Amino acid sequence: MAQTHPHPTEINLHQKSRVLEIKFDDGAHFELPCEYLRVYSPSAEVQGHGPGEGTLQVDKEDVNIERIEPVGTYAIQLYFDDEHNTGIYSWETLYRLGKNKDQYWQEYLDRLRAAGAPHSQLGNKD
Repeated sequence: MAQTHPHPTEINLHQKSRVLEIKFDDGAHFELPCEYLRVYSPSAEVQGHGPGEGTLQVDKEDVNIERIEPVGTYAIQLYFDDEHNTGIYSWETLYRLGKNKDQYWQEYLDRLRAAGAPHSQLGNKD
């Protein structure tokens, strides 16, 4: 028997607050900031082509999503206002990003700190 993954029942983009809100058919509900989705884009440009090849994304605090397009019945493509649009976010990827948001966000902030990159949550924004 094939394993089924949760599917979204509702996707709402709140451009003013820069948050993508997603509700899944298993009852899960996530509010994912545009910056978070941008820095964890599943694109090769961000993730690289293999383990450890990813590129740290900096200066994305004010990024927003301009539009969302469906990709078949399994994903969406997000078009960011910094012209990044190559990541295809499967339902499984969005669910994983939502479920692990606190851990992944802290890992991102730790990587920024280690790189000496400014971010308002690090208290060193220029």
